Amino acid sequence: MTDVKFELQGILADARQKAGLDNFGSDDFREGLQKLLETYENNDYDERGRKRSRRRIIDLLAARLRIEQAFKDHPDIRQVNIRRPVYLTGLPRTGTSALLNLLANDPAARPLRLWEGLNPDPVDLKPGETDSRYLAMKQFYDEMNKKSDFSKIHHTTADTPEECIHLLNHTFQDVQFGVETMMEPYGSWFQQLDKRPSYHYYADLLRMLQWQRPGERWLLKSPCHLWALDILVEMFPDCCLVITHRNPLECITSYASMMAALMQGRQDLDKAELGPVVMEYLARKLEASLVAREKFSAERVIDIQFNDFVADPLRTADQIYQHFELPMTGQMAGAIKSYADAHPMGKHGRHGYKLEEYGLTEQQILDRFGFYIERFSIPMS
Repeated sequence: MTDVKFELQGILADARQKAGLDNFGSDDFREGLQKLLETYENNDYDERGRKRSRRRIIDLLAARLRIEQAFKDHPDIRQVNIRRPVYLTGLPRTGTSALLNLLANDPAARPLRLWEGLNPDPVDLKPGETDSRYLAMKQFYDEMNKKSDFSKIHHTTADTPEECIHLLNHTFQDVQFGVETMMEPYGSWFQQLDKRPSYHYYADLLRMLQWQRPGERWLLKSPCHLWALDILVEMFPDCCLVITHRNPLECITSYASMMAALMQGRQDLDKAELGPVVMEYLARKLEASLVAREKFSAERVIDIQFNDFVADPLRTADQIYQHFELPMTGQMAGAIKSYADAHPMGKHGRHGYKLEEYGLTEQQILDRFGFYIERFSIPMS
């Protein structure tokens, strides 16, 4: 019998105690939080996994309490203007992280760093003082990367330009770690959810960070945005959408392998059952993105083939900048080339996986993603 409970009121109380605050803001986060807690309760996590999941939820809720206090103390935050953000999205494992790190070499780009995505609320610092939350996270990831093979799948540090999903996490109406959308009841609930409220909260968190540490142009990335391309355009009518594409035979199983690594705390994990769930989830996400693209001008988007990006990163960057009429200086081009030369694909190691291990065949994937391969003329070799 476990002592780790996922009871809503107890978790809310623990978060209030941790933050020393009691205002969570709008109640629209509660339904998603309840579904999330039910998902952690209903799936067979071991004791360590249960403790880790509960601790993470309390940390997110405590951060939300601090965020709401910051909005109360500084109401002008919500008046900050976000101008022409650049969004990178696509199926997972299609090069969005590598492209993000490449384009972050533009001095005009303002990427979201991992540590601030997890800690968007401001703290009072003396001149020259470093945020203690950053120092703690840097130490944690430095140690983790020495011990864990996960960096071969997705290398992360406190300073890494990272997915803006970490901002959406505070709404409890998003994909969370990604694994939650592969489990019930959260998975089905998320797919039918109206995602506008969570994205409006997310936009306010971008404003909060812009208010603290301004930048010229946000550079943001997450595969989850395929679910909400039209909402991004509604919120930021001048945004630039870059969508990457890759042979689904390569990225589907790679992502299933990543999800399995993140699900290590589940005692009932069956990789052969996970593969088809991952495949269907990603196919539905692509279908949602195609519906969303019908609602705004095609000029708002540029489509990038993974193979082209790997073959010539600088040319890919130049195509993106030309499409959106963004300035590309010689100095910036040199910085991008230097970064690409120093960071080849697979620098941090390669992780291995087999299609059959995840209960999938090539034909299954080709049949389910035929619409995608044809629509974007995906190179299959």
